[in-house]
Amino acid sequence: MDLGLEGKTAIVCASSRGLGKACASALAREGVRIVVNGTDKARTEQTAAEIGTFAAERPLAVAADITTPEGRHALLAACPKPDILVNNAGGPPMGNFRQWTRSDWIKALDLNLLGAVEMIRAILDGMVERRFGRIVNITSVAVKAPIPDLDLSNASRSALTGFVGGLARQVSRYNVTMNNILPGSFDTDRLASAASRQASANAVALEDQLRAMGEREVSGRFGSPEELGSLCAFLCASGSGYLTRQNILIDGGTYPGIV
Repeated sequence: MDLGLEGKTAIVCASSRGLGKACASALAREGVRIVVNGTDKARTEQTAAEIGTFAAERPLAVAADITTPEGRHALLAACPKPDILVNNAGGPPMGNFRQWTRSDWIKALDLNLLGAVEMIRAILDGMVERRFGRIVNITSVAVKAPIPDLDLSNASRSALTGFVGGLARQVSRYNVTMNNILPGSFDTDRLASAASRQASANAVALEDQLRAMGEREVSGRFGSPEELGSLCAFLCASGSGYLTRQNILIDGGTYPGIV
């Protein structure tokens, strides 16, 4: 299926590994010129090289932290007029909200709300002027079903959802779409790290812990990053201009609700 994206440009935030890397890879396979981003310079350059083995054009690698003005400037200097923006970031830590300070809350908002807002602010008017833009935000299933002890993530990702819900209606007539992907449990380093902590707490082997966690999913498994990457590419397609302002859950059916 040709998504009509050949020659387009994309900034994919936090794309040196995990779900962001899968999004960058899927877009690159459609002929999109990619800017790969991460905070680890070596890993970011390695990912760009990997994607370059099958992409029409080797991606640019920009090691930068988008929660900072300097990091955002570096990304936008590498690609000042992106056709596609994928906002992605790691999650804040788990914990009891009674232990968190104002600084903890601000860090979470910078990570999962304000960094994305500032990136959108920087590129949105150009998309409107060119009459093409695709913005995809990777949030979390927690937007629909808040997760205990992940209140920093629950609050900051839900705030981004509200921001996008209002803004998307203002730019739809200019062929600029804004959608959110809400991933459930995916086979990533972050999930493996969480499983490792649980395995230690339960005094079981990591493999057994991962197996038990996967079996609790109604699909009997975790999602693969490539599955999410395919969804991201579809949302960015030239033919997806009438699909906007949606929160798209991708969790193998585990979420029990219908809305």
